[in-house]
Parts: sequence; C-alpha cells; structure tokens
Amino acid sequence: MKDIWKEADEKKINKKKLLILIIVCIVALAMIITSIFYLYNKNVREWIDKNILRKEIQQNRAVTIDLKEEQANNIYAFNKYIGILNKNKFTIYNNTGNKENELEIQISNPMFDSANRFLAIAESKGQKLYVVADKDILWETNVDGEIAQVHVNKNGYVAVVIVNTSYKTIIVMYDSQGKEMFKTYLSSTRTADVSISNDNKYLAIAEVDTSGSAIQSNIKIISIDKASSDPTNSLENTYQGESGKFITNIKYQDKNNLICMYTDSINIIENGENKLLIDNKDKKMIFQSIDISDCVISIKEKSSGVFTADSVVNIINVDNKQTKEYVVNSIAKELYSYGDIIALNLGTEIEFINKGGWLVKRYISNQEITNIVVSDNIAGIIYRDKIEIINL
Repeated sequence: MKDIWKEADEKKINKKKLLILIIVCIVALAMIITSIFYLYNKNVREWIDKNILRKEIQQNRAVTIDLKEEQANNIYAFNKYIGILNKNKFTIYNNTGNKENELEIQISNPMFDSANRFLAIAESKGQKLYVVADKDILWETNVDGEIAQVHVNKNGYVAVVIVNTSYKTIIVMYDSQGKEMFKTYLSSTRTADVSISNDNKYLAIAEVDTSGSAIQSNIKIISIDKASSDPTNSLENTYQGESGKFITNIKYQDKNNLICMYTDSINIIENGENKLLIDNKDKKMIFQSIDISDCVISIKEKSSGVFTADSVVNIINVDNKQTKEYVVNSIAKELYSYGDIIALNLGTEIEFINKGGWLVKRYISNQEITNIVVSDNIAGIIYRDKIEIINL
C-alpha cells in the first residue's frame, strides 16, 4: 500500500515539474521571438521602445530646473550633473533637479571641457582657470596671456592654449593636482586643437600654418615625461597633412590611437601611421564627430522621396573598423556627442542613441529645440525659463 501512494506522489511531482518546464520553454521562446522582431522589424522595435521600454519622453513630462529669464546662464552637462554658471556662482544639479553644490567661480565668459569626473572651466580670452572634480573645486590658477582653448583628460591632466603673448601660441600643461609640468611654444602657427592621451604619456597638438600659398596642417606628438624635464627635446613625431587640408579637431582614444578630423575627412594615427578612416569628398555630409569613445561618426543625407530625405548615421569603431548604421526619417539640424551618447536634434525631437546604434531615449517637444547639453549620463533640454532633464 505504501509503495502505491509513493508512486502516485512521484507521478504528481513529475507533472508539476513538466508544467514548470513547459512554462519556462514558452517564456524563453517568446523572449527569443520578441528579440528577433525587435532586432529586425523597425515597427515592432518602435512600439516596444515607446510602450514597454518607455524610451519616449514628452515635453513637460521630465524633471525640470527653473531658470530666471532675465539672467545670462552658461549651462553645461558633465558626468552625472548639470551645472549653471551665473554671476560667478556655479550651481550643480543632479538628475532629479536638486541642487548638489554651489561653487564660487570668478568667470563671466566661460569655456568648458570635461572627461570622466573632471571639469575644466576657463575664462575665454581671460586668465582664470578652474578644475572641478565631481562637485568641488580641485584647483585654480591664473595664466599669463589670453586663454584660447582648454582640454582635460579622464585622469584630470589639463592643457591650456594661450595666445596674445610674445609667441603666436603657448601651451601649458598641468598635472591632476594643478602643478605646472611644462610649456610648449609655437612661434609661427596657430593651434586648432590639443589632446592628452588617457595614459598621460603624450600631448598631441594640431597646428595650422596659413603663411604659405596653401594651408598646411600638422600634428605634433610630445612626450609628457620628456617635456617635464627638457621641453626643447620632447618632440616624438610630426605628421604632415596634405597641402590644403584644414584640421579642426583631434582626440586620443583609449588605446592611444589619435583621431584627426579635417573639414573633408577623418584620419587615425595608429602604430605610427596616418590612415584615412572616412573620406567625405563628394558626399552629402551633414555632420561628423570624433567625440565618441573608440568611435567616429559621420552623418550624411540620403534622399527618401521627391521632397524628403533621411539622415544616415554611420558609427565606425576605430579598433575593428566595423560600422553601425542608424537611420532617422528626417534631416538632422544639430549633432551633439559625448562619451557613448550621440544626440540628434531633428527640430522638435531629439534622438539619443548609443555607439552601438541603438535608441537610448527620444524626446518630443511642442516647440523648436535650439539648445541642449549632453554628457554620458544626463542631458538637458534648454528653454528660456527652464531646463528639462533627460536621464540617459
């Protein structure tokens, strides 16, 4: 009799296990099918992004920071904060719109640059420089001459480009604690951009010479270690651009590859060679950017009808040279990029995508969007009387 009851219990248990197994298989199959449709069916992906993943945000549905319309506010997004500089007060807000800190910054016409948790604020055409780490001032200094550019790397090293001295350009390098490391002097060329490698070993300088019959763009690589002890013998290499090509921006990527953006192309310097990544000649190129980590971006216009056109975003990985494509059914009016985030201003909409080519958030406004600020973690849509915060 006991054996009969035991056999009945085992059968009952086996039925439960079978039912659980069937349910798990159905759920797994449904997830696989949904994932396939999400990957390869645009209409399904749009529906899931909007109704399930809640990636679409309407104006007036976001957290806001109120602004006083009569005040001149300088607004910047960095790390996970939005900062507002007004009347020498730099107020830092978090992603819920709450004030985190207020710093005394004696600057009225700022230029900003940020990386990781560091933010550099300099007085444009002035002498004052501040470096903020997280929410506090790390160090500050005054320079001789007028500040034309400022750059900070993810470890807090800072390069400042100074003009209107006895030299055409002076570049001053500081370590993460604000100690001056060295100066580099350019007597006859102007600086288009500077970049510090993420291992703090190299300073790259993009310089432009307009004294000849054709523009000449060059890139100088300086050893920071050598320059700290002997600046006159610190030049590691010089890369000459093609005659007539105008360089606008440079940026070191994580593996010390240097990305160089010209008006009509994007190049990469890797393993000592200057190679072409993107050629924009004879293409309907709208925008290009090198401000995305380990990637470069080019956006071109592609006709989709008699009176319509799409924006095709190509995101090229600088390591494996693979390209991700993202298509927007509109012409992009502005491009903002930082870290892993690409923001496309479409007029009354902004699409935030990542470097993998996937939608992160879509913001829809009731009016024309004219100004936004973006970091890796947060974006601010700027209106006359408020900033709407988008968490990324």
